[in-house]
Amino acid sequence: MSLASVALPDQIQIDDEGRIHLGAPTPSPSTAARAPESTSPPLTRDAVDEVIRTAVSAAGLDPAQGRPTGAAGANSNRTGWMAVREKTAAQSEVNTICADLERQGWTLNPNGDRPDASRSYKRGGWHLLVSTRGKTQAPSTTSTLTDSQTYLTLTGLQLNLSDIPLPETTVRIG
Repeated sequence: MSLASVALPDQIQIDDEGRIHLGAPTPSPSTAARAPESTSPPLTRDAVDEVIRTAVSAAGLDPAQGRPTGAAGANSNRTGWMAVREKTAAQSEVNTICADLERQGWTLNPNGDRPDASRSYKRGGWHLLVSTRGKTQAPSTTSTLTDSQTYLTLTGLQLNLSDIPLPETTVRIG
């Protein structure tokens, strides 16, 4: 799965004939039948921080034991949380966090997320990515992870795609 399909799922579409459309989606017989996407009111960064704390707590973790990935007030359109976790427990924790996000009204990205991989959600102009990453993908070359540990991360980004003009482009595959 590409970063573009996670960050811009509404801007990259594949029609019934295998053509890729960039820009505003073009309804096709298969996409016209889908349920309309939830239009929840815009969320503030503080509200997203609370969503993250609630989901982390639902997994039996203490949010204070991890660390925020964005400084308070530094960048109001980005936030997150990260903790070092044992690999044996991390997938179960991810599953519980994701279930709580859905309980809170977040919509799972329909573009190929798998239960055993990173999962992305959206709501109120925000996108949340829930993931684990091990030693080889650690954010620092001086990682203190052991072979039995991984990073559990929740990353929130506020994206206003309506401010980004994307041309309608069609690419034929096959």
